Amino acid sequence: MFHKIDIDQPVFDVPGHRSYFSFATFSDPDGNTWLFQEITTRLPGRGLSNLDVSTLTELLLETEQHHGEYEPTAPKHHWSRWYAAYIVARQDGKTPEEAAKLGKLHIEGAQ
Repeated sequence: MFHKIDIDQPVFDVPGHRSYFSFATFSDPDGNTWLFQEITTRLPGRGLSNLDVSTLTELLLETEQHHGEYEPTAPKHHWSRWYAAYIVARQDGKTPEEAAKLGKLHIEGAQ
């Protein structure tokens, strides 16, 4: 295991094991080399694993609002497909407006 503090220099003993700074490598019998990165706490906006009930509730309410604006002009679709596209986009760091466009594209591009 090694840790990266400087982009060009690995360090082999850093206390605390900060997320995104600890790595391990190995090679398998087929000759592939693998690099693992330790992530104990995700950065904001990185994946669903760091959502609590309050944050998810806010995201669902925001999603409902934007879907409600889209619904009157939308082709027939199941709400869950639009919600899924919107929530994934928000988790990827998109703005609410960008996420709504991606939700629309997901529905209308699938027609």
